[in-house]
Amino acid sequence: MRKGARGLLGVVAVGLIIVLVGTVVTLAWLRERGQVPPLPFEQRCVATTPDKRVVLTLDQARWTAIVVGVGVGRDLGTHAATIAMATVYQETGIRNLDYGDRDSVGLFQQRPSQGWGTPEQIMDPWYSTTQFYDALVEIPGWESGDVNDTAQAVQRSGHPHAYRKHETKARALAAVFAGDVPAGLSCFDERSLPGDPDTFRTELQRTFGSLSVETDPTGLTVRAQSDKEAAAITAFAVANAGRLGIARVESAGQVWNATDPGLPVWRTGGGTPDDVVGIVFR
Repeated sequence: MRKGARGLLGVVAVGLIIVLVGTVVTLAWLRERGQVPPLPFEQRCVATTPDKRVVLTLDQARWTAIVVGVGVGRDLGTHAATIAMATVYQETGIRNLDYGDRDSVGLFQQRPSQGWGTPEQIMDPWYSTTQFYDALVEIPGWESGDVNDTAQAVQRSGHPHAYRKHETKARALAAVFAGDVPAGLSCFDERSLPGDPDTFRTELQRTFGSLSVETDPTGLTVRAQSDKEAAAITAFAVANAGRLGIARVESAGQVWNATDPGLPVWRTGGGTPDDVVGIVFR
């Protein structure tokens, strides 16, 4: 091979390496910011409605369960949860960040200097979510208002139209996590952590408020105030299954087993009433 040809091949090879490295770095950067969903073989959660499928990282599912669940506990409805989810999608990619523009922190990028609370308070997802809903219900017509415009009325962002692009995904997540779509969530989490029913019970009640929770030899039985709330509690349990050692969730005649290979499928079975959720821990 002539010297010129070898030199050309070397330049091409170096160029391909640069492109490959750049692609990997870019994907990692986007993944870190929640802009790229996990690949099919990766650990993940999938929320499914009749017309939409949304893939989340395990952490995104945890934060979504809190954001939507707090709204359910306050009986604010699915529209409020949609507005909240469109907001956290835009502000942080559904991540609980300890940094942001100027002094912004947390899921909603709330600013201590603007009266949202201390940085430590805002980093608590239950606190920041409650603060968001407190501000939301003060917006006239929020119950039926445009998702983007209502979110902007709360956030007062420098990008006033940015929430709209997240509305479709936000509606799907709100529907699944608020219980409009029972058994709409499944998670593939390879962690085999020991069961932690005490932490689950504490976080469940911080999210939904006072609930009737009974302890049995294998886990917990939660009695909801409605079939819809039971479906929301079910999604909350699945979203936290790997982190808190939940092996099985049962409600409304359907069963989800965390030990199923890959992304577990909801199956017909069990005998719990529609307003009761049974949770078995490892």
